[in-house]
Amino acid sequence: MRGLTLYFDFVSPYSYIAFKRLRELPRDVEVELRPVLFAGLLQHFGNKGPAEIAEKRRWTYRWSTWWAQSLGIPFRFPASHPFNPLHHLRLSIAAGITPQNVARIFDMVWTTGAEASDPAAFRALAQELGVDEAKLAAPEVKDALRKNTDDAAARGVFGVPTYEVDGELFWGADALGFVNAFLADPAALRNEEMRRVDGLPVGAARKT
Repeated sequence: MRGLTLYFDFVSPYSYIAFKRLRELPRDVEVELRPVLFAGLLQHFGNKGPAEIAEKRRWTYRWSTWWAQSLGIPFRFPASHPFNPLHHLRLSIAAGITPQNVARIFDMVWTTGAEASDPAAFRALAQELGVDEAKLAAPEVKDALRKNTDDAAARGVFGVPTYEVDGELFWGADALGFVNAFLADPAALRNEEMRRVDGLPVGAARKT
């Protein structure tokens, strides 16, 4: 079996689409799902999220809505966005990071159009997954999420979703074609031209 890691955050519409598109991978690829805090990655790399730039936010919401529909993926933005996904991330860890549990949390957020942070709905979801909400504050759960995020940043994961295959990172739900090309033939990435662009010098830098 070949291995692939998917770094994701429930706040990200593209993470949801990437998760749904895992069915497009070859059958012999074993997937590890790894929840990370997107805000932590943004802070680490000094980036802004797409929802923090008004024009980019509008485009992101339009594009992800159209794209999901074109792919046949059930999709509806929650009542407000962005929201704080911390509890959802911890819930996935406390419940066990299985495809079934991750799918259930994603579906609650990205198919109902409801308020993702609604306490009653979240409580019902936690009960459905067999998790006492008090467990979400357990040190081992909080530490696992923190470690996932720190380890991802250390590996160069700057955004979600990111696929990792054989130490190579592929950012974005739209990178799946590149992932499949690499799985079919590593030379799709490991070639002289890719090495050249990896080492290109910076010609000009924006003043800060």
